[in-house]
Amino acid sequence: MIKFFRKIRQKLLIENKTGKYLKYAIGEIVLVVVGILIALSINNWNEERKQNELETVYLKRLHNELKKDIVTFSNEIQRLERNNEKIVNFSNVLKDENYNDSTLVALTREYMIFGTLYPIFNPSTSTFEDLSSTGNLSVISKTEIRDSIVKHYEDYQFVELNFKTNYDWATPIDAPLYTLTDALKFDTDYTSFLFPSASNENLAREIINDKNLFLRNAAVHFWMNKDCIIELKRINDKTRVISTILEKKE
Repeated sequence: MIKFFRKIRQKLLIENKTGKYLKYAIGEIVLVVVGILIALSINNWNEERKQNELETVYLKRLHNELKKDIVTFSNEIQRLERNNEKIVNFSNVLKDENYNDSTLVALTREYMIFGTLYPIFNPSTSTFEDLSSTGNLSVISKTEIRDSIVKHYEDYQFVELNFKTNYDWATPIDAPLYTLTDALKFDTDYTSFLFPSASNENLAREIINDKNLFLRNAAVHFWMNKDCIIELKRINDKTRVISTILEKKE
């Protein structure tokens, strides 16, 4: 194509048609400029299409992870609420002067197996970490959505810090139950073989002798569970909101 235009220019110069040559040269320049602009437009369109596709992929990944988080948080709330019910049942029988030995021992076992477990906060953050580490946050075109996503994952960090604060507070209060008593014999069948077998009457008497330690420990776990349940419900509601926003964007 370039050779073709060059031949036309040379012919016009040979024929001494300067005016036509200038007009043709200007037309050729205009044609080249238009071609460049079209090429740039196509390139920009391709880049924009790639960015839009990348944004869609990231938003879909975020949405899928947020949906998993909603299920994870809901399950953890239910688990902690069930554990708190066991703590209440254990505490009530422990304070009952007319307790039944078998019931007290059975509820102590339930408490040690379930009630002493710590709350868990384990959200899915791989996609957001990918966005942050690669600098791809900018592919999310709407500023308000991008800001909402960033704020949401900052809120995750706040909840994680809250859980850690609870752990740090509870651990030293929790420890005496295990260091000053034989409470582990009630934990699971895996540890019971380490302790001499005893009747429910003798086991109940041991529990009552350590009643204050058990009650203090139960209070710590109940309070910690309650605080974490409140945080989980709050973050779960926010996760539902941001999940709905992203679902509309897909």
